[in-house]
Amino acid sequence: MFFSKGPWLSSTLLLALLVLVPVQPKPATSNDTAAEAVLIGAGDIADCSDLAGAEATAKLLEANPGTVMALGDMAYPNGTAEDFKCYHKTWGRVKDRTRPAVGNHEFHSSGATHYFQYFGGAAGDPKTGYYSYDLGSWHIVVLNSECAEVGGCGAGSPEEKWLRADLAAHPAGCMLAYFHKPRFSSGLNHGNDPEIGAFWQALYDYNAELILNGHDHDYERFAPQDPNGNPDPKRGIREFVVGTGGKNHREFGIRKSNSEVRNNDTFGVLKLTLKATGYDWKFIPEAGKRFTDSGSGNCH
Repeated sequence: MFFSKGPWLSSTLLLALLVLVPVQPKPATSNDTAAEAVLIGAGDIADCSDLAGAEATAKLLEANPGTVMALGDMAYPNGTAEDFKCYHKTWGRVKDRTRPAVGNHEFHSSGATHYFQYFGGAAGDPKTGYYSYDLGSWHIVVLNSECAEVGGCGAGSPEEKWLRADLAAHPAGCMLAYFHKPRFSSGLNHGNDPEIGAFWQALYDYNAELILNGHDHDYERFAPQDPNGNPDPKRGIREFVVGTGGKNHREFGIRKSNSEVRNNDTFGVLKLTLKATGYDWKFIPEAGKRFTDSGSGNCH
């Protein structure tokens, strides 16, 4: 068959070339795929008299990448230089990716001196012990719940004013806070701590998603609630008590309102996968134990 040269042949060749040459996909942008970040850890960790629990949870951290949150009381009994040597043998193996919160046992040494010396700049200003940082698309606030050591924790205190200013300056889509003492807890030894209620109020006012604590030596998850402990599935903050770092276990008292899950016989760490618009949680137990807890939530 005879074909004359002209526009028809040029169009045919062009079509054939388009079929033969694959179209390259559009590169993914930060808006298409938001990077996930991992925050993992627990509190109430290393006791020089028995490091088995701290060793078990340290192995979990080594097996899971991510930023490590040490939720206070990490060097028993008194937060001395010698006590921190025992912490260093275990959780110290991931020190380079740890962002700690100070606990009451650290302050058994005047001014939590050895805590601030051990962690350096990662622990914030040693005069205050509170700080914040960004992780992925989330804003993270780390507070000092030793109120007597820092000029109080109530409304109008220096720390509460700093907290509100920090939250106003970082209007992230998702945010969380961690500190040692929990506002709500079913733990028999400590239980609810109303002294840090103003922290909760500020975080609630700025739509925080999560609060993470230690202090009671157990694991407990609460449903989203307001600063007064009322259920609030729309704006409420979900609280986790994760005092399972390795020290020991303690008994529960009367179950507090909105408490959904409790365990006091398993050491382990809580792993949070922080996403652009939500989060996943998973409690990872020490080797040989079966208890776990997992779920997900959306940012406000």
